[in-house]
Amino acid sequence: MALDTPRDMQLSRQAMKAELLDAETELELAYAWRDRRDEQALHRLITAYMRLAISMASKFRRYGAPMNDLIQEAGLGLMKAADKFDPDRGVRFSTYAVWWIRASVQDYVMRNWSMVRTGSTSAQKSLFFNMRRVQARLEREAASAGEHLDRDQLHQLIATEIGVPLHDVEMMGGRLSGSDFSLNAPQSTDEEGREWIEALEDDGVQAAEVVEDSHDRAHLRGWLAEALGGLNDRERFIVKERKLREDPRTLESLGTELGLSKERVRQLEAAAFQKMRKALETRSGEVQHFLA
Repeated sequence: MALDTPRDMQLSRQAMKAELLDAETELELAYAWRDRRDEQALHRLITAYMRLAISMASKFRRYGAPMNDLIQEAGLGLMKAADKFDPDRGVRFSTYAVWWIRASVQDYVMRNWSMVRTGSTSAQKSLFFNMRRVQARLEREAASAGEHLDRDQLHQLIATEIGVPLHDVEMMGGRLSGSDFSLNAPQSTDEEGREWIEALEDDGVQAAEVVEDSHDRAHLRGWLAEALGGLNDRERFIVKERKLREDPRTLESLGTELGLSKERVRQLEAAAFQKMRKALETRSGEVQHFLA
């Protein structure tokens, strides 16, 4: 497995030195992370299977991405797999992780292949990663039979082979064979010719829209403040902690702080929202105007 930099080689050597987990140990670590959020168990599980992530990342080097970036994306996929893995299903973690690693690396490759989005559906992704291989095989088979496939015939066979619409094959063929062009390139060979970027419509927010939006938001904030003012201290505290924080608190944590059960906190939250809803309904006409 060829690597790009000394750092890549170091990562590979470290991964190869990691322990090999047997099924029982793997299961214990998975339970420890799922049930107790044991970070040491997670680290041990990730480290043990980093060699798998690096091995899978290396298979995508032909798409031109730096190996270090591919390894990072593979590592992210591995961590997603560890977070979502359910040890009760009786499947080895390595088997489950393969899908997440591959998906993460494939998404990275497709995001960076072109500034124009190459595709997002599973069929388009399959087409992107298999089209050239299938095309080369079909051309070899035709040549060995003394036949020549024109572009239309080849695209039709590829569509049938991979199971995607013909127009998807034609579109992907154009994207894979072409390249991105700079918007700063001149439209003509004249020295004073405009650049392509000058022909693009400015889709940014206009000044009038900014002022109007700011005015609307001020009204909405005022109505929300009035609705909150109609709550008692405990209800207002619950709503703010549950809905107005960047990192909303759980019902359990609020219950612990307030000395209430999780269900009681949920009931108070529902009652508070009902009060706020009634308060806002008195301004229903104005609210609908601003939300329209």
